[in-house]
Amino acid sequence: MTTTLKGVYHITAFSWFAFVVMTLAAKDGEELPPGIFVYGGPWKYLTFLNLLLQMVFFGLAAVNDLQHGENSGGALNRCTDLMFSIFAFPVGMFVVVIFWTIFAYDRELVYPATIDAFLPPWINHAMHTFVLPLLLGEFLVQHHAYPQTKNALATLGLMGLGYLFWIVWVYFSAGMWVYPLLGHFSAVGLVVFFCFNMSVVTLLYLLGDKLNTRVWKNTLNHH
Repeated sequence: MTTTLKGVYHITAFSWFAFVVMTLAAKDGEELPPGIFVYGGPWKYLTFLNLLLQMVFFGLAAVNDLQHGENSGGALNRCTDLMFSIFAFPVGMFVVVIFWTIFAYDRELVYPATIDAFLPPWINHAMHTFVLPLLLGEFLVQHHAYPQTKNALATLGLMGLGYLFWIVWVYFSAGMWVYPLLGHFSAVGLVVFFCFNMSVVTLLYLLGDKLNTRVWKNTLNHH
């Protein structure tokens, strides 16, 4: 993969996520359908936070391409490695896997049909489907140095706890759960569900590490 093609890929991915984020931002001020409430705005949804995460990652990756060309190294390069390995890939894949799993079982638990009139189906796929091929494509265009697994998983755990506290705060402030599914759990059930989700994120992180090793087996430095 030449530097030019890699740069084009990163710029294209950044532009796509920026377009989706701006499309969602343009919805601000429109009447919200049942299933979406005002408190916390889009910031309460992991899907939206993930879009911002992907946009920032691919934007930094594009800047890194322009700065370093064929030569890797430097703080920005290390930053993109950490962003992709710890956050962009496992979180992005988690959003895709969990959303469509729940959607297939009962969409009303995660994305009520009333939302379709507010967010057309193509936006749904932009948020929850197209993330997958763009993340997998990243493995083909860029090698990423993965950190020590224990440090990465500890960071992911802290991030997960942070988001959990945020949605609990939203619940106590607005009296509604961010996702209808959460209203079906007891307190113990919520803890179990959170632990299950963290297990999925952990497996996705390990999957990313394995894919990175497999694709770049001739250049990856084993930890």
